[in-house]
Formats: sequence, structure tokens, C-alpha cells
Amino acid sequence: MSDLTRFAEDLRENADTLTRRASQVVRKAALDTMADAKTLAPVDTGNLRNSITTDARQGDLVAVVEATADYAAAVEFGIDQRPQPYMRPAQDRNTEPFMDAIAQLAEGV
Repeated sequence: MSDLTRFAEDLRENADTLTRRASQVVRKAALDTMADAKTLAPVDTGNLRNSITTDARQGDLVAVVEATADYAAAVEFGIDQRPQPYMRPAQDRNTEPFMDAIAQLAEGV
């Protein structure tokens, strides 16, 4: 049996475990990003901070972190005011830990 064939068989055998673990990594990154965005968001009334949510369901390999306040983009990008980024820095803080965790999963295959 070739190394490639053995690798393919290992992937098939471990697909469910890898998917579950990858989903946990995605979910953790989304929750951490949401927490950081809430910490970094400027607060006047608290509406912007409270509008930051994530849709990170157990088992999914995609998650969304978003701010739904009408003025969220204006604050982030500085439309009619100076920018006060909170989402991009939150994403930046969590990209490397996410990539490291995914790399560790790949090493375990």
C-alpha cells in the first residue's frame, strides 16, 4: 500500500473526528473574536457592543461574527467620523491562534 493510499484511508477513517475538532476550532475562534470585538468596540450607549454576535453552531465549519447596529460600519470605517476599528483588530488578534489550531489538527492526521 502506498503512502498516499494509506493517507487517504486515514483521512476517511478520521473524517468525523477531524470535522468535529475543526468545528470546535472554528467555534472557539468565532467566540474569541466576538469577545474581543465587544471589548474593543467604543461605547456610548452600549448598543453597538450589544449588537455584536456570532453564529457559530456546533458541527459547522463556518462561523460569522457581525455587528448589526445600523451605524456599525460607520464606526469601523469612519464614515462621517474618524474610524474606530473594533472588528478588524478582533479578527487580527484571533487569526494566528486559529491558524495554529488548524495546523495542529493537520499534523495529527
